Amino acid sequence: MLRRRALVLAALPLGGAPWAAQAEAAYAGPLFDAHLHYNDDAQQPHPPADVLARMARAGVRGALVNSRPNDGTLRLVAEGGPAWVPFVRLYRNRADYTGWFADDSIRRMVLAMLEAGSPAGPFRGLGEFHLYDSANADGSTAVALMKLARERGLTVLAHVDDVAVDKLLGHAPGAALIWAHAGISGEPVARVQALLHKHPGLRGELSYRPGLTQDGRLSDDWRALLSRHADRFLIGSDTWVTQRWQHYEALFADYRGWLGQLPREVAQRIAWGNAAALFGLAAPTAA
Repeated sequence: MLRRRALVLAALPLGGAPWAAQAEAAYAGPLFDAHLHYNDDAQQPHPPADVLARMARAGVRGALVNSRPNDGTLRLVAEGGPAWVPFVRLYRNRADYTGWFADDSIRRMVLAMLEAGSPAGPFRGLGEFHLYDSANADGSTAVALMKLARERGLTVLAHVDDVAVDKLLGHAPGAALIWAHAGISGEPVARVQALLHKHPGLRGELSYRPGLTQDGRLSDDWRALLSRHADRFLIGSDTWVTQRWQHYEALFADYRGWLGQLPREVAQRIAWGNAAALFGLAAPTAA
């Protein structure tokens, strides 16, 4: 099994937490989950009704859904609302994580799924995919899929380092790419900003992002970056293991806490507006 960074479970805010006094200022609007997995091992303990109830309690009104294998996405979006956005994931099983970038059968699978569509309509993007070596961004399938995404107006969700971001968008200038975790190795804020300037189609997704907050408070450098590029960031749950579903509401309670520390317009864009603009979503109706 591939090693991933240790799971950091978000705790519900306690009365003595440093930002508890700020609770009344927490962001209260709708949220979009830009990094949601409904993988095979989660489906039995958390059937769609349970997942959708957790999302509703968290105030999540839409989601970018991608799953291993893709039947989890098809199952969930069939019962979700119009703001459930299906992506084609490149993994049929765990073995695909390490060789997809040079496997032409993955490209053929993607084309077949794009042709078939989903219960929520056409697929809107590709990924999440991983590159554990940035050199693999030059793999034949990686290059072909980036060009396909650009040609068809699809968005890519990529778990890669900063070098691979540069390579992938270099293969398909102008493509839309969501950078999972806005850097998998805690890339400096200056490097994130430089890539945003270089690639207009790049957006950062903020789950697991090192240095973003401390004790629930936004760091000064991230507050400045989010305010400066309010139209380039999204939030997500990254439910990559089943245990994350048990803490789903707490994850978004934490997001609401630090979103409330930003100007209201900035918070609204990151929470919902940027995803709405990217995927053409209507404003959510009252719950």
